[in-house]
Amino acid sequence: MSESTGLDDLFRFEDEPAARPGRARGGRARWVFRLLLTAAGVTAVVLVGLRAVGLQLSLGIVVAGVLAVLVVRRVTAALAPPPPPRSGGRAPVGEEPGAYNWAARDALRAAINGWERPLDWSSENPERFAERILPRLGELADERLRQRHGLTRESDPTRARALLGDQLWSFLDAPSRRPPSPRDLAVIVAELEKI
Repeated sequence: MSESTGLDDLFRFEDEPAARPGRARGGRARWVFRLLLTAAGVTAVVLVGLRAVGLQLSLGIVVAGVLAVLVVRRVTAALAPPPPPRSGGRAPVGEEPGAYNWAARDALRAAINGWERPLDWSSENPERFAERILPRLGELADERLRQRHGLTRESDPTRARALLGDQLWSFLDAPSRRPPSPRDLAVIVAELEKI
């Protein structure tokens, strides 16, 4: 039986223990009990302080105000950033060390590799270029046309050809027998970006 992953699971820190199903209810009840007990104590102190200076306020207003302050305090404490690590030297707040961690999983690196590897594999093989790269470039062109002009090459070929230009249209429609050189590919990508 597989468990579905929710947003809470995605945003949980690694060092947090996983919540046990039976304890969630007891933890919440304990938190509400402590909140009410703290609210009662703070309300009593506020009421005594107000009466000492000669002011009178409705009990409901004081209780609501104290509960609101305590809940806001709890929420802001939960949203606070984690404390800096204790080991090693402290870096100034907002500063990064400047060294790139190449071993880390990086979305930009993954996207670049998604293009770099197939381009490298197909640099000498025209069939592989036609199978792997050309369909991706066609999808990119269709997506740009759809987002910016509300059409695709298939839905309105005449207008798509005018928007793409003859060079890009002929490259996507009737590929050459050999893969394009890096310079030619750079021109094609520049044309795609102009769409």
